[in-house]
Amino acid sequence: MTTTPTPRQRLAGRRALVTGSTSGIGRAVAEALAHEGATVVVSGRNEAEGAAVVDAITAAGGAAHFIAADLAEGTAAVEQLAQAAAQAAQGPIDLLVNNAAQLIPAQSLLDVDETLLDRALAVNVKAPALLTKAVVPGMLEIGGAIVNMGSINGSVGMAVASLYGATKAAIHSLTASWAAELAGKNIRVNAIAPGPTMTPANAAAHDMLRQLTTGQPDGRPGTGEEVAAAVVFLASDEAAHIHGVILPVDGGYLAAR
Repeated sequence: MTTTPTPRQRLAGRRALVTGSTSGIGRAVAEALAHEGATVVVSGRNEAEGAAVVDAITAAGGAAHFIAADLAEGTAAVEQLAQAAAQAAQGPIDLLVNNAAQLIPAQSLLDVDETLLDRALAVNVKAPALLTKAVVPGMLEIGGAIVNMGSINGSVGMAVASLYGATKAAIHSLTASWAAELAGKNIRVNAIAPGPTMTPANAAAHDMLRQLTTGQPDGRPGTGEEVAAAVVFLASDEAAHIHGVILPVDGGYLAAR
């Protein structure tokens, strides 16, 4: 029998924005941050899914709001999201989780077309850069934390995953550069690098995920809740002296390579 952990309120008083949080890992992150006391702004394109996440958080005693946004639409959409999130949370966002990503099916380099390339770069690289730029000014006086969602694909070459891996490698690089730039301004920037992760949103791929992890040290895929726990840690004061880290949550996959 599983039980819900008692919240330690490590994030009480914090105002968080989590992109791509209507399902999958993003939803798990939003729920975990709220469980630890943060007021969470849930964001994504699907309003029904967003409302369901907010309902689940509030039913559990947390505070959450939903703002619909398509981060592929560029500067105006991103800046509107940042402003609306601060209004909903009743103050500057001091915890940003750049989680939204364009998932890319396994495909050969020869099958990547310009449309997919442009959208992947727009959602996975351009949007987090623009959103971070929009949110950081509000953090300058109060401090804050930024957690980017990278991937083990950003650290190792994988056949038929070159485009997704390239976008995540860019996130890893941005994490390190932003950490170096913002650490002296009381803003911490770190990233999570999940391995294959099971969520309700990718239920159809669970057999494939199990196959991908048969050779890694712990021999199983991760869960959204395990990734979310790592985000909570990096967002909390327990990680106050950690800047620019890319934290694998991958069952030892990278360590065993």
